[in-house]
Amino acid sequence: MNEFAAELHDVSFRYGNSDEGALHHLNLQIRKGECVLLCGASGCGKTTVTRMLNGLIPHYYEGALEGEISVLGRNLRETAVEDLAGAVGSVFQNPRSQFFCVDTTAEIAFGCENMGLPVKEIQKRIRKAVTDMHIEKLQNRSIFNLSGGEKQKIACAGVSAMQPDLIVLDEPVSNLDLDAIDELRDIIAAWKANGKTIVTAEHRLGWLNGLCDRVLLMEDGRIAKEYTGTAFFSLPDAQLNAMGIRSVMQKKIAPEKKTGLFQIAECSSTDVIELDNFIYSYGKETALHSDRLEIPKGAVIAVVGHNGAGKSTLTKCLCGLQKKFRGTVIMDGKRLKPKDMRRCSYMVMQDVNHQLFAETVLEEVMLGADDSAENQALALLEKMQLLAYKDRHPMALSGGQKQRAAIASALLAGKKLLVFDEPTSGLDFRSMECTAELLRTLGRDMTVLIVTHDPELIERCCTHILHIENGRI
Repeated sequence: MNEFAAELHDVSFRYGNSDEGALHHLNLQIRKGECVLLCGASGCGKTTVTRMLNGLIPHYYEGALEGEISVLGRNLRETAVEDLAGAVGSVFQNPRSQFFCVDTTAEIAFGCENMGLPVKEIQKRIRKAVTDMHIEKLQNRSIFNLSGGEKQKIACAGVSAMQPDLIVLDEPVSNLDLDAIDELRDIIAAWKANGKTIVTAEHRLGWLNGLCDRVLLMEDGRIAKEYTGTAFFSLPDAQLNAMGIRSVMQKKIAPEKKTGLFQIAECSSTDVIELDNFIYSYGKETALHSDRLEIPKGAVIAVVGHNGAGKSTLTKCLCGLQKKFRGTVIMDGKRLKPKDMRRCSYMVMQDVNHQLFAETVLEEVMLGADDSAENQALALLEKMQLLAYKDRHPMALSGGQKQRAAIASALLAGKKLLVFDEPTSGLDFRSMECTAELLRTLGRDMTVLIVTHDPELIERCCTHILHIENGRI
């Protein structure tokens, strides 16, 4: 009987739209019941490995594949993706990419239904997954009304209900708060206790301490180093950071103070932006209720709180993006309505792909500006380290470069308020540090709000913390 859940022999892979290989002569064996962590800087190849384990390579992502891949005794070249569905479960960094239903309970049931399980068995599995993940309040909800972290919980529940032998997770906690991460950790511990094989590609590592049997550090499409879980999580932060890896220490985001906006670093501004009567509901459910709030101009403010606390709702209302919202903002002595806020604010979405429209980076930055602004646009591109890419299509940039292109567009348009939704989601240590430096610099010219669960980012760039729970400051 084969003791390995997955085997990769001399595997190389190059994506069809790339000139460079993603993996180079990789050899890897994963034992049944083993919990393995893949880590390393962005672009090292760990996500490509997860795509091989769940069959997306070679059946979905096109490219040049060499070598042999075996998963649960099946040759991946000869096994269709649908034939792996009941055996391999996947949780992606962006849960929206794996959703097929608009209702949460239907989404949890979707995988089981496609396995052809009896109705009573499906209902039993749904109840167990919901109870194990403590998501009773998320049942029978619209997917579109969930926060990013709540969507990730539904994705995990859907996989848990399928009860696969091999579970592959790609950045599963990138949008989760610390309590939700602890809950996911408990789920993975239960999976492991039941003999499941678990492979996780991750940047935020502390929560995996004590779970992983083996840690593989990847560099340039190869396994550079291999550690036992105990040895890896004993490494000092300085050594991990030098390898482009984040701290393995779990850090609290906010102090024990639970109310108001509090300062954590120097901020020279004395002017404020006033938010009056910020109240918003999704149907009968109140998502946000703040009678009055003052935020300092020129500050870099972390907006924190549990998944579903109202963080994204607050920022969308502040940018005038929520329909039927009637709150007002007072800035520079003027009372602004939502349509006015749309003119002076800009939101950089977590998935910035949704807001890139032009054929070149320069055209993207100049959207809404006339030709006389080209020199200013070029200067901004140089400031954002994008000048060399001015004629490239925006969708051909890396994630961090796309983010900077969106920021340059906002700066050229003269926006006074810039909002980021999870800007370091899925970023390695060095990319996170570069993003923090950029955000800190932006705070000198405009007011910046950052919706985040990332304590390392807050430490490096924020002047204030705004803590939201149950829709209230």
